[in-house]
Amino acid sequence: MSNRPPELDMTIEGEYRTPHKPPFMARVMIWAIVIAVLAGALTLAAFALWLALIILPVAIGAAVVAWLVWRFQTWRGKASVGGGPRRDIYRS
Repeated sequence: MSNRPPELDMTIEGEYRTPHKPPFMARVMIWAIVIAVLAGALTLAAFALWLALIILPVAIGAAVVAWLVWRFQTWRGKASVGGGPRRDIYRS
């Protein structure tokens, strides 16, 4: 590592020079990479949406089954508490 100061590209009048444009094929390559990354991100988002839409009916069905089981259990619980003659264990 050298301790030289950075080199500034300036004109004699003290203005900075504009940096050179990269070659045409380098600019084409940069845009091709940007488009490929965007296409990959769009593909990943579409796959995630497809997966969510596939899983959604399964999750809704599981929720309905869980609700029905809960309602059945509460119905059985009410029937066992309220059904039959009432017995008082403290009376003889």
